[in-house]
Amino acid sequence: MSEHIELIRSSDRLTDDIDYAYAAVTTARTVYTAGACPLDVDGSTVAPGDFQAQARRCVINLEAALDEAGAALTDVVKYTVYVASSRQEDLVEAWDVVRASFGGHDAPATLLGVAALGYDDQLVEVEAVAALR
Repeated sequence: MSEHIELIRSSDRLTDDIDYAYAAVTTARTVYTAGACPLDVDGSTVAPGDFQAQARRCVINLEAALDEAGAALTDVVKYTVYVASSRQEDLVEAWDVVRASFGGHDAPATLLGVAALGYDDQLVEVEAVAALR
């Protein structure tokens, strides 16, 4: 757990049957990332048609962007996972990969199914807000 982020858990007014915090409080400087896409260094979309593989690449790219800013996944205050699908099963496939990447750092998160994403064959995108130590 990060010392500069307080994750707000459930209370008697909200269910505790979720795998992320409801809110986060920080007093640190903030990093806002662009959406991390499943692109390789050449700019090609990896693993067309594979929600899990694209989610893994999004996390790799998110970690790289955070690292460049002096942060890590454990510094994330909030993140959003976008999945180009209307099928809940597809959303959950991507979510499970991204959520597992955060380990015990269960920052507030949002999962959204969207009609399309910006790159050819892109199925997943992850953006985050982090707090610097």
